[in-house]
Amino acid sequence: MRGVILQGPRDVRVEQRDDPGIEQPTDAVIRLAATCVCGSDLWPYRGIEPIDGPVPMGHEYAGVVEETGPEVRNVKPGDFVIGSFMASDGTCEICQAGYQSRCAHVEYVGAGGAQAEYLRVPLADGTLVATSGQPDDSLVPSLLAASDVLGTGWFGAVAANVQPGRTVAVVGDGAVGLLAVLAARQLGAERIIAMSRHESRQKLALAFGATDIVTERGDGGVAQIKEMTGGYGAHSVIEAVGTQESMMQAIRSARPGGHVGYVGVAHGVQLPGEELFYAEVHLLGGPAPVRRFLPDLIRRIESRAIDPGRVFDLTLPLDQAAEGYRAMDERRAIKTLLCP
Repeated sequence: MRGVILQGPRDVRVEQRDDPGIEQPTDAVIRLAATCVCGSDLWPYRGIEPIDGPVPMGHEYAGVVEETGPEVRNVKPGDFVIGSFMASDGTCEICQAGYQSRCAHVEYVGAGGAQAEYLRVPLADGTLVATSGQPDDSLVPSLLAASDVLGTGWFGAVAANVQPGRTVAVVGDGAVGLLAVLAARQLGAERIIAMSRHESRQKLALAFGATDIVTERGDGGVAQIKEMTGGYGAHSVIEAVGTQESMMQAIRSARPGGHVGYVGVAHGVQLPGEELFYAEVHLLGGPAPVRRFLPDLIRRIESRAIDPGRVFDLTLPLDQAAEGYRAMDERRAIKTLLCP
């Protein structure tokens, strides 16, 4: 099969790889209908996150089950499925508590490289969710978004304790931040402040439900959030970048007693203990337990209540994956969808 390989910084190639097969009785193999490039893929692409030799890329996927192991019961060949980037058994105490991304037997689905024609998914019964039938082609981008960026934005909103009638600020205008705006709107927030400097992303944030745009970053952005909220700060802040600046901007934008949901993959983030102590805010975040939210998100997508697939503003064949990476790296695209 064809699959995307990162050979080194900014060196993306589509190469022939062995077709995946059933390795464990709990595995499934799916034929990808669509895959995509994630903002977190840019960390190794840029050389910020080191890699050890050539690495298969991609962890977001939607497609049709081709084969299952003998112990798989919940999905069958022919089902159209979406799954999380973290495989989970669904039965351990951590999964039962709703934190499937930290399952006692967690496996990273991306290790198999989802930017490809086929993918082996471990722990299929606890990881994959089937749609109600074969989806219309127009729904596939949104279903693909549910496998990571929508589920991650949704977790950010839940972790930030978004509630009806409250004010939410979103730090980050990538796909996750934009879909956190959508999630906040769906969860009933009254005021949603999107922090963005880019006109195309501002427009999408407004379409997803943002009520206000703040263009300043850092201390300037914090000051504007405080000014807009009577000096208090937001009830809920969603951090969707993963840098020191974005994390501190999120914490400082929250009011005392407020909640910060942080879902940007952290790189070099160090929290000052004394400031955090006196901030008196709740912090919850990490790799999103997407599997917790998938059944609800799929229902919302199938009923066309939400259209998260709008974050894909560039669609390319799999063979042009390198251009998809370049476009996102240069901020010419929010998110690239790849067609195998």
